[in-house]
Amino acid sequence: MTLPRHAYHGLIFLLALLLMGCAPNIVYRSDYASCTVTEGNACETHAIQIHHAGSDREFQLGFVEIDDQGLLRDRKQLYALLDRLYATASKDNLLINVFVHGWHHNAAPGDSNIEGFKDNLAKLGQIESLLSQNKKRQARKVIGIYVGWRGESIDFPGLRHLTFWDRKNTAEDVGYLGISELLLKLEQITHIKNSQQDSLKSRLIIIGHSFGGAVVYNAAAQILASRFVNSKKGKSYVGSVEGFGDLVVLLNPAFEALQFAPLYDLAQSRCSYPFSKQPRLAVLTSETDYASKYAFWVGRVFSSLFESHKTIVREECDGKRKLILDEGEADRNTIGHFPPLITHRLTKATNGDKTANTEPDKLSALWRRQWQGATIRYGAIELTDLEKTAAYSPYLNIEVSEEIMDGHNDIFTDDLMEFIRMLIVLSAMTE
Repeated sequence: MTLPRHAYHGLIFLLALLLMGCAPNIVYRSDYASCTVTEGNACETHAIQIHHAGSDREFQLGFVEIDDQGLLRDRKQLYALLDRLYATASKDNLLINVFVHGWHHNAAPGDSNIEGFKDNLAKLGQIESLLSQNKKRQARKVIGIYVGWRGESIDFPGLRHLTFWDRKNTAEDVGYLGISELLLKLEQITHIKNSQQDSLKSRLIIIGHSFGGAVVYNAAAQILASRFVNSKKGKSYVGSVEGFGDLVVLLNPAFEALQFAPLYDLAQSRCSYPFSKQPRLAVLTSETDYASKYAFWVGRVFSSLFESHKTIVREECDGKRKLILDEGEADRNTIGHFPPLITHRLTKATNGDKTANTEPDKLSALWRRQWQGATIRYGAIELTDLEKTAAYSPYLNIEVSEEIMDGHNDIFTDDLMEFIRMLIVLSAMTE
């Protein structure tokens, strides 16, 4: 069949629009030498940056960029960063924070996720400086690593929101391939000084947002499960449950609740945990995150249409904890919008002292109050246990009220970041 000439012209015009609307597919941080940021030099093309040098807000920021197939864009970029971290870790203890962005973001200078991450790193630097003074010890060096991938494939107004499923598939590739090597090598770096007789330990915190949460979970899930099992000393009891690094935080993650179910089952197999147990995985989802609640659900309805599902009933701890898991619903909804697996709720405190329990050196005592059904207050927020898991379970799936995190991208609010910094400081303490 021969198409009319005007049809060909229309197709060519449409193709030209799509090509013009394609998001950049480049290395944004192409200079691998370290650079100190000053008022006159933003070091925008540098993959290794030093911010607020000489102050209590000082931190180093590195960039690692990954392509659509899940492979490193330039291995030299990773090697330059690792070389610097190995050199630093041989002299100082580190507090390494990794951030993996989500949909509509990348490693371009000025990206809002980068700016929010930098602000959080500076505040972590201040907290670490304060802790070092209070405990009369050397402060850890705060290190930030921003993992950039192509979270936007089409930058054309009106069409960019149609890339949801395309970017979801890319996020899975990034998680299964490119990021695992980075995270394992960073974990190795934290062990350099930890092998020495030193009470202060280096720590690794991994944070993922949206599809970045899927990236991190795809990389971490099997490792978390393996280390949970291997934590059973003599295969008869669980002591300190090992994590991937020291803490994994997922913000409005865009992956199926069914993927989390095996890890949830592992945690439920234990009827109690030591009261000193620190969290290893914290998932936080806004109750008003409609992108992962409705758009995700609609897409999964069609993509899982011909899959078979059943309802599973679990009874743990002599029937004290019962779970009814509808596999179909768990396969269509994200981890943060599937009520049977939600373990906690985070809300704004209605009144009282907004600095309550915020002293860094008192966090361990505060966390010990996190028994079943309890509410603990930290500053202006309250965390309530929903009595679905054993107290001090290492895996938390938290529903967040809209006053704290409103929608899919509202992740750098003061209250939410304050809570996450509390988890980071808590995980950085010696158990």
